[in-house]
Amino acid sequence: MIMMKDASAVLVKKELKGAYVRFTLESPGIAREALPGQFVMVRVSETGHPLLRRPLGIHARRGTTISLFFNIAGLGTELLSRKQEGDRLDLLGPLGRGFSLGPPVQQAENSDLLVGGGRGIAPLYFLADELHRAGHKVRVLYGARTSQDIPFKDFFQAACWETIFATDDGSFGFRGFVTLLLQQELEKKGIGRLYACGPDSMLKEVGRLAALQGVPAELSLEARMGCGFGACWGCVKKIRRRGREEWLKICEEGPVFQAEEVAWDEG
Repeated sequence: MIMMKDASAVLVKKELKGAYVRFTLESPGIAREALPGQFVMVRVSETGHPLLRRPLGIHARRGTTISLFFNIAGLGTELLSRKQEGDRLDLLGPLGRGFSLGPPVQQAENSDLLVGGGRGIAPLYFLADELHRAGHKVRVLYGARTSQDIPFKDFFQAACWETIFATDDGSFGFRGFVTLLLQQELEKKGIGRLYACGPDSMLKEVGRLAALQGVPAELSLEARMGCGFGACWGCVKKIRRRGREEWLKICEEGPVFQAEEVAWDEG
């Protein structure tokens, strides 16, 4: 893994919709090395408060630029949302272990299915784009609470793959949890691989459904991170490997794991 510091990433485009923000940043070095599922640690303030950087998944890549997608959820992201086009941001990245693309599935009718819940959709556009470019048949399930929580739906609708939307309240697309939509899609068969990112409750159910259907699945875990590169032990998760469970750092060993590796707490 190659990590670099780019203290002069230029914000070339800012899109703001409600509490959701998408930045496009000129950062040639990070763009060159980035893989789907990786993230960057962003410095949000020049004053040292808040002290810690914020982890943001790489949402897209085009040439020498990367895009970051986030919602304003606290002081750090609120300060970050105030940045304007032309401003320079301080980034560390790309960080973490991303998704494994693998070769395209052999059966022409099979597809790779990507499932995103809420802000967990952020890294899946990058993944879908890379899979599509590599010759994979791709479909995306995009779940949110309401239509207001799908701020850049046109971005997905204009893509070269199918996106099916689901909202908990039925205000846009399928009515119900995205995992219920996933269950219906899995019952139709024709799924070669499954990739997901979102809250733990969603990922736990995605892993369960994938196991029932015998579909290999990779999950990108969300975690609070202090440093982003394994120094602080602030983002550990219980992972099952070599027949035993151990606490591993999400930022360093993940954030992507095989579904069967994640040891969910019962209850």
